[in-house]
Amino acid sequence: MKFIDEAKIAVFAGKGGNGSASFRREKFIPYGGPDGGDGGRGASIIAVADRNINTLIDFRYTRAFRARSGENGRGADCNGKGAEDIILRMPVGTVIIDDVTGEILFDLAVDGQRAVVAKGGKGGLGNLHFKSSTNRAPRQTTQGEEGETFELRLELKVLADVGLLGMPNAGKSTFIRAVSAARPKVADYPFTTLAPNLGVVRVAIDKSFVIADIPGIIEGAADGAGLGHRFLRHLARTQLLLHIIDIAPFDESGDPVHEARAIVEELRKYDVALYDKPRWLVLNKVDLLPDENRNDRIAAFISAYEWSGPVFAISALTGTGCKELTYAIMAHVDAAHQAETPPAADPPPAEFNPVS
Repeated sequence: MKFIDEAKIAVFAGKGGNGSASFRREKFIPYGGPDGGDGGRGASIIAVADRNINTLIDFRYTRAFRARSGENGRGADCNGKGAEDIILRMPVGTVIIDDVTGEILFDLAVDGQRAVVAKGGKGGLGNLHFKSSTNRAPRQTTQGEEGETFELRLELKVLADVGLLGMPNAGKSTFIRAVSAARPKVADYPFTTLAPNLGVVRVAIDKSFVIADIPGIIEGAADGAGLGHRFLRHLARTQLLLHIIDIAPFDESGDPVHEARAIVEELRKYDVALYDKPRWLVLNKVDLLPDENRNDRIAAFISAYEWSGPVFAISALTGTGCKELTYAIMAHVDAAHQAETPPAADPPPAEFNPVS
């Protein structure tokens, strides 16, 4: 299935039914009085987060959703039937934005979360509501309300604990293949990855985390170079960024330090909050460095880059250092989850009941 992470749709909630102006007419009942019923409620349009869906492709080709109107009221005090709501199932992580104002309306971050994106109109009142001691034959009714209408933009931000960041061909896809069951495409040319990939890394029977691989970012992405910034949104929900760097580029003119700084600058231009996320350096392809000066090359890079944070030297192809890295990530994710979980409230003191 093709991965679609953006879509624009128009939603039209149903109109409420009109109230009825009716009077009771039966044999032997000369003064039946008003009996007009109310109009039915118009249908609403509701978005529901569904973990079994992972793309917005259903909204790429169907762009308008119109809900049914409620039925009009009838005589004999019969209210109109309300219309059935329309349910739009979306991937978990979908952000619903008003395309006209740019306001974020809903963020479907939890499976099963529901959001009324367009509310149906209320039904009108029948003349039964307007009778009084001085107005015994009212003919007043109210019309049903119009339903809400919106033009919406849907943006999918995948849910992952860890995000991979780096230049094309830095080895991100090879790394996610090495530590998880995900099988993204790997080839010896740039921009092999054209859509985000998710992989579950299991370090123990009851311990795992989700890692996201996005297409490579190059210098000038803010100006549209390469694939631009459009996939960086998928790193917004992560707790840790792994900046994967090709420490042994095939092109001798390539400068890993310059490329690493360029990636971080693109990150800052896109979103300061994303730039401020915890970030680890992962120096990949160390198997291509000669054994006699491997440590010197790594130390020289760290010194030139002026980095004081965590650094891991791995080979995603051979698996060297990958297990130690996944254990460190698991510890970081566990600590982040514990920090987010509020402490449990102390139980109320038990009441003392003296024995009589």
